[in-house]
Amino acid sequence: MLMGLLADSHVMSFEHIPKVVSQHAAVAGLTDVRVYLGDLQRELLRLLVSEGAPPGERHPAELTVEGSVAGRAYQYGRVTAGSSGPDGKHCWWIPLLDGTERLGVLHVAGPDDEGTLEAMLALASLVAMLVVSSRVTSDTYARLSRSRAMNVAAEMQWQLMPPRTYSDGRVTIGAVMEPAYQVSGDAYDYATAGNIVHLSVFDAMGHDTAAGLTANLAVGACRNRRRQDAGLADLGDAIEEVLLEQFGHNRFVTGVMADLDTATGVLAWTSRGHLPPVVIRGGRWSSLLACPPSHPMGSDLGLPTTVCHEHLQPGDRVVLYTDGITEARTSAGVEFGLTAFVDFLIRHHADGLPVPETLRRLMRAVRQHHNDRLQDDATILLCEWFGPMTQSTERAAPVAGVPLVHE
Repeated sequence: MLMGLLADSHVMSFEHIPKVVSQHAAVAGLTDVRVYLGDLQRELLRLLVSEGAPPGERHPAELTVEGSVAGRAYQYGRVTAGSSGPDGKHCWWIPLLDGTERLGVLHVAGPDDEGTLEAMLALASLVAMLVVSSRVTSDTYARLSRSRAMNVAAEMQWQLMPPRTYSDGRVTIGAVMEPAYQVSGDAYDYATAGNIVHLSVFDAMGHDTAAGLTANLAVGACRNRRRQDAGLADLGDAIEEVLLEQFGHNRFVTGVMADLDTATGVLAWTSRGHLPPVVIRGGRWSSLLACPPSHPMGSDLGLPTTVCHEHLQPGDRVVLYTDGITEARTSAGVEFGLTAFVDFLIRHHADGLPVPETLRRLMRAVRQHHNDRLQDDATILLCEWFGPMTQSTERAAPVAGVPLVHE
């Protein structure tokens, strides 16, 4: 099954994934194979249908993440039993994970035995890789993952951002941005280099396409100087130089840039007119990381840049965010607020939810607080550090969901 599917995948388009996967799954006795992929806001699972597929049995075109068996498999990262098919075969929903990024779920029917479970998990892993390898060049994927029209600024931002989930055994990183279809001036970034994990969040002035261009420049300039091995203190000045060259004094960006040494747990960060990071420790309490801020990048005020340091403990979660999170207001003017924001993270951490699911639920709560009409961009970048280790192979990477089990 896997060898045949892998051989055919080299010249396979995104639209043909379901048909080709079903053909090769049949070799292992797996039937009723369906691929459902998550939408941009991770609220829906949408069916991927092969191009030119003949009409057959009707399956739901989309399923809700909340309140469905498929959604439960997606939320918790577990193989979940579904209802038996008309032929008496057992059915399952298997999470589709690219490393730790949640892509969707795979529906499969087959015998209820250990060999079937192993085959389903192997198939789901390969299907996830096929989706990732072909989605970048697929407008079909872009349309499938959207439930409404997207503005130009958001189109740029989502192409710029790294994946919303990452894990490598040292850290798990999760990120969210809202309003997903209209985000303009917010951006996040992360990258690794040896023991160092870089984290950054930016908030450009304005809520238009120009704000998106400004945020794109900030991320690009930060990456460019960082990859030339510049120190943390120099990144803000490098970004400001590019913004001034392009916009003069007409555009500015606030931001936090941080480097986490995963060998020691030392977090270094600098603030350019931005909100301070939050550290959640032991899933029970939190603290703001105070550091004298410099001026926003692009304002050219000449204030000094201060690099501050904090020694983390294993299990600490570092949270970077923009003011659209804490300042989201109801129609009556009530702010969501920093306290509610942090309390939500702590409460769901205690529930044992994986980082991506915690952030999905948080953004859902923020949108509901604002009647689904955010007036400002709202972004969160969360990094959980698991503790020092001499080699990344000493323990398996923590999955961004709980371990795959057969319910």
